[in-house]
Parts: sequence; structure tokens; C-alpha cells
Amino acid sequence: MVSTERRALERTLRTAVLALLLCAQAGCGFSVAGQQESTCEANGSLYFVGEWYFLDSDHCTQCECTAEGSACSRTECTSLPAACIHVSHYPTDCCPRCEKIGCEYRGVVYDLGQNFQPSECEQCTCDSDGIARCLVADCAPPPCVNPVYQPGKCCPECREGPNCYVDASRGRVIPAGEPVWVDSCTKCRCHDGQDAGYWEGNRLATCSSLKNCVPEETSAKKN
Repeated sequence: MVSTERRALERTLRTAVLALLLCAQAGCGFSVAGQQESTCEANGSLYFVGEWYFLDSDHCTQCECTAEGSACSRTECTSLPAACIHVSHYPTDCCPRCEKIGCEYRGVVYDLGQNFQPSECEQCTCDSDGIARCLVADCAPPPCVNPVYQPGKCCPECREGPNCYVDASRGRVIPAGEPVWVDSCTKCRCHDGQDAGYWEGNRLATCSSLKNCVPEETSAKKN
């Protein structure tokens, strides 16, 4: 009698072990109470009911293992800031990352709100939308024929003061202000540098000659 009961128990145990093996191959599990519960297979792994996971093939898709199977939804990426100038895409991330906010102007990066001067004639500001807005100096025509550019300054300056050419040959320059005798018969007056409208496009002096006058140098050559 004992041997018969023992053999029956062994058969029951073998059947239970076989059932466990078959269930493991089929992808099912057991709860603590011994009742069978569902599993989900994804990414080459088994997930139990209630577990969350991301798909290896799409890091933007997140799933939950339920009794009815996997329930998945795709993550919508938020818009990057308008002033983002450096975006990175990491393989394990769903959405791109903004690594740097600011303005890029001529290959140089500036912080939001920063004022900068890329050249002597430009004054710029990095606005909140990531765009560098600049004001360019409008230089008035210098009141001289030989202006020079000083380091660090935008507009040229007249180091020798206002002046102009005596005539179209541009061989001689006279200072502005009082009339100048350019020879014994000719008196020329340059602008005084105050009338910008006069100076613009006009770099020659106004000259007048004495009637019936022969310049001394010319008279000497005739003699």
C-alpha cells in the first residue's frame, strides 16, 4: 500500500515539473498564490504584468505589460528653445537635447542678453530668440581729403584738421578756414568743415584770380 502511494506521489511530482518546464517555454508565470499570470515578451526579455519598458527599436515608445498584452504609447518630444544653438542626439534618448542656448554670430557664441562689438562699426545684442541684432555706425563724410582710421574707432578722423584740394589735379592740399594765396595772383578758400552738405562730394577749394595778373613764377620764366 505504501509503495503504491509513493509511486502515485512521484508521478504527480514529475507531472508538475514537466508542466513548469512547458509553461516556462510558453512564456507564462505564476503568482504568489500559485495562480498563473500573463507575461509579455519584448526586447528579447519577458516582462510581468505591471512592468514598464522601452522598446529597443524605438526609445520613444514606452510599454506596460498587462494581462491582455503590451500596451504601448509613443512619447512626443517637446519643442527645443528658439535660442538653442547646439543640439545633441544620444542613442539612448528619445528626444534631442539642447546643450547650449545663445546666439552664434560669425562663428562666435554669445550668451542671451549679452552686448558685444564684433567690429569697430558694429554694436550688437544677443536677443532672447537667439538672433544677434546689430546696429552699424553710419559715418559722416570726413571734412578732409586725408582721413585716417584710428585703432578701436569706427569712423575715420582728420588728424590734420579740415582741408581740401586746391584744384582737380589734387596735387596740393590747403587747410579749411581762412583764404590762402596759392600763388601771387590766386586766392583759394576751402570749406570750414561745418557745412557737411557742402563737403559731401565736394573736395575742391573755391578760387579767385586777380584780373590781368601774371603769377610771379610765370613772369620770371618769361624774362
